[in-house]
Amino acid sequence: MVDDLDGMSVFLAVADARGFRAAGDRLGVSGSAVSQAIQRLEARLGVALVQRTTRSIRLTEAGERLYASARPALEELRAAVAALGEMGDEPRGTLRLHVSTAADTVLAGPLLAGFLTRHPHVRLDLSVSDAVIDIVAAGFDAGIQLGEVIDRDMIAVPVTGDIRLVVVGAPAYFARRRAPTHPRELVEHDCVNWHATPDAPPYRWEFTEAGRDFSVAVRSRVLSDDPALNLRLVRAGVGLTIAYEDQVRDEIARGELVPVLEEFSTPFPGYYLYYPQRRHASPALRALVDYLRAVRWR
Repeated sequence: MVDDLDGMSVFLAVADARGFRAAGDRLGVSGSAVSQAIQRLEARLGVALVQRTTRSIRLTEAGERLYASARPALEELRAAVAALGEMGDEPRGTLRLHVSTAADTVLAGPLLAGFLTRHPHVRLDLSVSDAVIDIVAAGFDAGIQLGEVIDRDMIAVPVTGDIRLVVVGAPAYFARRRAPTHPRELVEHDCVNWHATPDAPPYRWEFTEAGRDFSVAVRSRVLSDDPALNLRLVRAGVGLTIAYEDQVRDEIARGELVPVLEEFSTPFPGYYLYYPQRRHASPALRALVDYLRAVRWR
């Protein structure tokens, strides 16, 4: 008898990724294999689920209805299967995380490496992006993001301590431009700025004065969605940028970058691992939560 669930996980991956190739990358198979699985599912159900174009796909009305019903049902099934892992000695399976690009200290540091060493049967599937997404709808187990932007209905576990943004420039820039003494003077300077996505507005630089928070819309000589590129341009003397202190601490110590306006740059809550309260946490996710809590209070 043909399994009624055959092809359903492939269909959900296509719906989430909005493409056969992207879904194949997620599932570890070719795009053509994904397309064939969808064709078999459509033939069995007797309805078209996706409309194909040369560049993308979109769900038909039947596909949208199936997705709305199948997504939560399959998540519950996966959670039930994952719960069986609790009966073993070690958590297993793949943990999908959506991580902010600025959380490089979390990714590049010893935290995740230590977790993987402690739990050799857990695999990590990391998506690094500043795009604002619904981690549940996109099929992620959890995310890592700044605490101030996480929805209140999420469970949030601290990953880092407080962090700080600092304004920096290269000595070559300050050789031809006077350093600002107040954030309002930034409008007179060349600034290398950031936005989360190409269609998002430029970041307004945030400061604190006498206990009051305020922001400044700087003049963007360069605007990009790549913080690493911005820092390279600033090192070359193009202008000023605002960056996380941890990212530029070594360069400041070596004199390659010079911080300014430090009295207006106060610490704020850092990064958190977050996941929905209503979803049953897999053994792998619970292992990561326990590890973070243990490491934080060491």
